[in-house]
Amino acid sequence: MIVENGVAARVAELIEAPIEDLGFRLVRVRVSGLNGCTVQIMAERPDGTMSVDDCEAVSRAISPILDLEDPVDRAYHLEISSPGIDRPLVRPSDFTRWADYDVKIETKLPVHGRKRFKGVIIGAAEGAVVIEREDAGKDEEPRVAIPLVDINEARLVLTDELIRESLRRDKAARKARGAETESEEQETEDQESDAFEQADKPAKKPKKPSTRNKE
Repeated sequence: MIVENGVAARVAELIEAPIEDLGFRLVRVRVSGLNGCTVQIMAERPDGTMSVDDCEAVSRAISPILDLEDPVDRAYHLEISSPGIDRPLVRPSDFTRWADYDVKIETKLPVHGRKRFKGVIIGAAEGAVVIEREDAGKDEEPRVAIPLVDINEARLVLTDELIRESLRRDKAARKARGAETESEEQETEDQESDAFEQADKPAKKPKKPSTRNKE
């Protein structure tokens, strides 16, 4: 996993577990000079969705923690958001999930003689991301493996194809989650209905003891 540094790393350490307890996962923390100082927290559900209500739930959960621990040494704006369509990729599973789509990668130190790469994701394995480069020079190999530990930032490139696929996945995930919710609600209704039916039935009268003499 690509990790944060400095203040962002401290914020991530404080909020990751509480966010996971809510059923979300932390994508990235970034501290910038926007509007004086902005702490941007990206999160998502395991299925990749993140609604406005989800952002509010995360904000309510972590705001008291940040107020108490005070990891930022100045006043700041807290911003909770989804990763977006041209999302950052921070886990090996992110690269696998978005294989065959365009990515931009920037490394901390030169890898294969350069720090910036652009190409199509082939996949991730053995601690490295493999891409088919679109910007390879004449004497350069088009397919390269970039170690995850050397990646400073990786982000999907916004294309029409990516937009369509992102919307399709989001719709499918929300539909699946809605179906699960409806199923749970129906099960609860059925259980309540059974309980009412049992309550409406007259109680069975106890059997009278037998008056016959035992032989």
